[in-house]
This record gives sequence, structure tokens and C-alpha cells, in this order.
Amino acid sequence: MDSISFAKEIRKTILKLVYKAKASHVGGALSMTDILAVLYNGYIKVRPAEPKWEERDMFLLSKGHACTGLYSTLALSGFFTLDELFTYSQNDSRLLSHTSHKVPGVELSTGSLGHAFSVGCGLALSFKRKKNTRKVYVMLSDGELDEGSNWEAILFAPHHKLDNLVAIVDYNKIQSFGSVEEVLNLEPLAKKFDSFGWNAVEIDGHDHAAIENALRAASESKIPTAIIAHTVKGKGVDFMEHELLWHYKSPTEEQFEAAIKQIDQ
Repeated sequence: MDSISFAKEIRKTILKLVYKAKASHVGGALSMTDILAVLYNGYIKVRPAEPKWEERDMFLLSKGHACTGLYSTLALSGFFTLDELFTYSQNDSRLLSHTSHKVPGVELSTGSLGHAFSVGCGLALSFKRKKNTRKVYVMLSDGELDEGSNWEAILFAPHHKLDNLVAIVDYNKIQSFGSVEEVLNLEPLAKKFDSFGWNAVEIDGHDHAAIENALRAASESKIPTAIIAHTVKGKGVDFMEHELLWHYKSPTEEQFEAAIKQIDQ
């Protein structure tokens, strides 16, 4: 399956999970889908049949509230069964409503924003000191860049020459209480990363070729790379796109069917 077809399946699965569980955060899960599809369609070094393979690359989803995106990607990749996937958010399920390390393929329980980036720096430093070629990828939300701990990590990584670390910002421009520009403006974001000693790359986060090129460039960089992925919250479903409401709302049956139809077409 190519990455575009994979992204389509991930989006449909996200919608099914959120609808079945009457859950939330569908907008932020859909905005990062294309990046996950490229990463897990042969780019990131993992073995679904061996989730704890010692030479695997590490992917940390810092925006743990968008767990339906990662859970769907992992299940469709073969880390665990689709039957288990659809126990999401049910009593006694290990698929909690924020990413849980108990789920095969999930490296870190996240949800308290601003934590995973620092953990990613520590992992990358450990791999460097052990002369290990493993890479660390951290997916951040734009809103969580309001957290000071992230800026400490942004200082730390270039100081320790962590060229094995890739930060990916899902820059969908909407956070929990409004637009990023209104709540706490991040611009000029790429220049800020640059000034802190990063290789900052801005891309369309829904363009699969651009995502692949940015990841390839990151693998050749001698300094840590920040991929600023400009995305659309709710991408793929027109009535969810650019809408803060879908940070919280679960679709009705009519909305769910309309959303699945759009993605199929």
C-alpha cells in the first residue's frame, strides 16, 4: 500500500474509533495523519512483529490527546490487531484515551503536554553516547510549544549535537482555546528554531513527497532537525477543517457517515 492509500485508511479508522467511543480530538488526529502515513510506510525503522526490537527507531507522540491517529497507524501496520484497536476507550482496554506505553508500538505514555520532547532529547543523547545509529522522532502540537520545557529541549539538542533527533511540529494553527495566533503567537517559528541552532524545514504537512524529502534531509543533517509541518485541523473532512469545535466534539451518526463518504471519494 502506498502512503496516500495508507493515510486514507488511517483517517477512516480514526473516525470509526472516535465515533464508536464518543471520543474527542478528531481534528488533531486528522491533521497529523499524512505524516504518520509516511513515517510508518517504510521510513521509520521498526518491526511490528517485534515492538521492542533493540535497534528500532523511537517515535514519541507528544500530543498524546490525538492518540487515535497513532493507535490506528500502529494497528494498520500490524503492531496489534484491529479487534483490539476497537476496544479503544472501553473499560479494561489498554488503549487509553491518551497514548499509553502499554500499547505495542507506543514508546511513552503522553498527554501532559511538554514532556515528550525532553524525553526524546534524553533518548537521542543516550544513543549518541552508545554510538548507536537509532533515530528519535518527536511529534509536537503547536499549542504545546507554549510550554517552557520545550524551549529548554530546543536549547539542549543542538548543544549536544543531537543530529539523530527530529522534531515534527503539527502546525495546524488551532489549540484548545482558539487560534495559535490569538492565544500565544509562535511566529516566526522556523527562524526561532534556526536561531537556537536547529536545521529548520517548513513544509506542507499533507504533501507526502515534501514529508519524505524533509525526513531524508533530516537524516543527512549534522544538527537536529525541526520539521515545521503546516497542516489543517480536521484535514480530509470539509466540515471539520479549520474548526476549533472538533478539538472536543464527537460526530453524530449523520456526520460520521458523511465524513467516511468524503474520505472514500
